[in-house]
Amino acid sequence: MNGHSGRTRRRLRNINHINVCVKYTIFFFNFLFWLIGGILVGVALYAFFDKWRGNGYSRVLDFERMAVDVSIFMLIIGFVMFTVSFAGCIGALRENSCLLKFYSACLLIFFLAELTLATIGFVFPQTVTSIFEKKLTSKLIKSYRDDADLQNLIDLVQIAFQCCGLSNGPSDWSENEYFNCTKTNPSSEACAVPFSCCKYSNDKDTGLINVMCGYETQDLPDAEAAKRIWTSGCISSVEYLLYGNLYIIAGVATGVAFAQLFVIFLSRTLEGQIQRQKSLWMH
Repeated sequence: MNGHSGRTRRRLRNINHINVCVKYTIFFFNFLFWLIGGILVGVALYAFFDKWRGNGYSRVLDFERMAVDVSIFMLIIGFVMFTVSFAGCIGALRENSCLLKFYSACLLIFFLAELTLATIGFVFPQTVTSIFEKKLTSKLIKSYRDDADLQNLIDLVQIAFQCCGLSNGPSDWSENEYFNCTKTNPSSEACAVPFSCCKYSNDKDTGLINVMCGYETQDLPDAEAAKRIWTSGCISSVEYLLYGNLYIIAGVATGVAFAQLFVIFLSRTLEGQIQRQKSLWMH
């Protein structure tokens, strides 16, 4: 009897409950995101320290500038992605239950946070828009010339969405000390807007960007200004695009949500398989 029970225990121990497909699907999925996260962290750190050398220690530590610093946001996103995907990658490869529990818990928190934000944005769109207008417009406009990364991002958005300013259109740019439209402003760009606001910023003959295409446009009547620059704010332009493609956005969001839930399901499945395998070894 003892020999028979011993052989039975040995056979049970040789049974492998770990599904190889589940294990390596989680591993390769997270390995990809781990690499992306590492690249984001590297690029963000390079951009941050490049500003440190260029602007000085005190300007880098200015809280208002840091609040709209693209490199800081990239660093946070990259670090979170790097850490969470590393836990999933190593947890699956080494069959570590603690790392997998941490990984699945993080994914669940991200999913619930995204669901909450999407619900708030859908139920209270005007409130969300007003918060963006009040909190971000002034900071982004004022920091336009102080942060090269932010400047490139704003120019990219204005060109892509054919807009100018954020909340109130071209008049927003009067909040920037360079573009401020007052008689006492000594800047050569007084009453101007960035070239990215222009409808025709490229020179027809050379193809080069005419950085002066937006000069003195804040002083022009609306009808005249509209011939040279975009007059709608970027927030309203983005809202219009979102509402116009609501079904596509909803479909993509649903697909992403199901993908997240599927990965959580795989992680929890692998956790259960690891626990069953451990229980065999303990007998």
